[in-house]
Amino acid sequence: MNPPIRSPLDALGLNLTRRRFFEQGSHLLGGAALASLAAQDAVRGAASVGPAIDRVASAIGPHFAPKAKHVIYLHMVGGPPQQDLFDYKPKMDDWYDKDLPESIRNGQRLTTMTSGQTRFPIAPSKFKFVQHGECGMWMSELLPWTGKMADEMCFIRSMHTEAINHEPAICYMQTGNQIVGRPCLGSWTSYGLGSLNSDLPTFVVLVARSTKPEQAQAIGARLWSSGFLPGEYAGVSFRSAGDPILYINNPPGVSDAVRRTTLDGLQALNQRTLEQIGDPETRTRIAQYEMAFRMQASVPELTNIASESASTLALYGDQVKDPGSFANSVLMARRMVERGVRFVQIYLNHWDTHGNVVGRLTNGCKDIDQPCYGLMQDLKARGLLDETLIIWGGEFGRTVYSQGGLSKENYGRDHHPRCFTMWMAGGGAKGGTIHGETDDFSYNIVKDPVHIRDFHATVMHLLGFDHERFTYRHLGLDQRLTGVEHARVVTDLLA
Repeated sequence: MNPPIRSPLDALGLNLTRRRFFEQGSHLLGGAALASLAAQDAVRGAASVGPAIDRVASAIGPHFAPKAKHVIYLHMVGGPPQQDLFDYKPKMDDWYDKDLPESIRNGQRLTTMTSGQTRFPIAPSKFKFVQHGECGMWMSELLPWTGKMADEMCFIRSMHTEAINHEPAICYMQTGNQIVGRPCLGSWTSYGLGSLNSDLPTFVVLVARSTKPEQAQAIGARLWSSGFLPGEYAGVSFRSAGDPILYINNPPGVSDAVRRTTLDGLQALNQRTLEQIGDPETRTRIAQYEMAFRMQASVPELTNIASESASTLALYGDQVKDPGSFANSVLMARRMVERGVRFVQIYLNHWDTHGNVVGRLTNGCKDIDQPCYGLMQDLKARGLLDETLIIWGGEFGRTVYSQGGLSKENYGRDHHPRCFTMWMAGGGAKGGTIHGETDDFSYNIVKDPVHIRDFHATVMHLLGFDHERFTYRHLGLDQRLTGVEHARVVTDLLA
């Protein structure tokens, strides 16, 4: 007995004869074979054109003239509380310890940290706010140095995301997807623009150390992975103590000449493997060995800040000579950009303020405030700010209601994906811009929302790419940073 016919596809399956099937599919096997041969030819062609290291430095090139040639991305891990830093809400002073209205929360998903609370008491910011610059941007008293740059900064107070927990939220912000395994923004930039130097990586990652750490989120190579892009576009992590890169120096008894001879032999073997098999990861290995050899000379010079003038060091504050501090890390970022590094990613923990907002935020702002000012002034003095895009922000915002105990002197804030603040400067970003508005509770966006996809599309535009055309073929699809959902360039943020 035949199964019931539920659709036209079922009917076709019942009526399609064996002869008809082979007639319609007569070209399928030949087409598959041709595609396979073409793919092998493409791989072999790539393997035979020029030295491997030259191919790594190449790029697909921008679609139009970029405004930014470099990016310094300062990610504040944990989610800085926007209402304590940039999103001034003076009306909340009258709401102290009153419950957040259900009409404002409107059934929003809660984390397990506060889902069991019987109340959601509002915690106004303890900090005073000061208006800065001609743009009139209100900022916390904790950021006096940052306030001096208000008219050179572009503030986005209406960022939003779907992610509510750290791991997927950071991954989303860095890669455009909450699931690990996709290329990050730095890798896309490396793939698109290529290298400006032959002695340092195109994409470098630094994990800065907080001066008073209380709680930290896990930061690892999954965030600077090249994903489905070739391995040479992954970020290279520099350590904050000891050798910046493990095993970069020759072991005792091994001279540079011996190392060079060894690498030449390895390269010959790897090149033969590449020609025979065509695995792109072999090409990556060749390039990494060569880069490591050249970095033996370039990295010590890069990390030695003795050549910096006293006035330059003073720009960054007291911690600048402390390796691994945020101040030292942003100085390293300037030195890298100056030497042609395309993308520098700096992570700083310490912003996961479920409790002790006052203490943790005071310390965190002290870590970043003057160094961010110093970085911008230093880049500007060297003529690099106009071509270097600086990005500052976290993975989401924080709630206006308190998590845990509440007093006027201290409180905690839970994760909040519906609105948060980021800022950009230099590299084609429109200084003095204040984009987007939230309600009186800093809970919902009321004007000009900017999704993570929109933000990524805008950054890609500043780097010279149409985000819809900037793709990489993977698993039969033209993959892109902004994914398949709608994303737009926020033109109001562009100079």
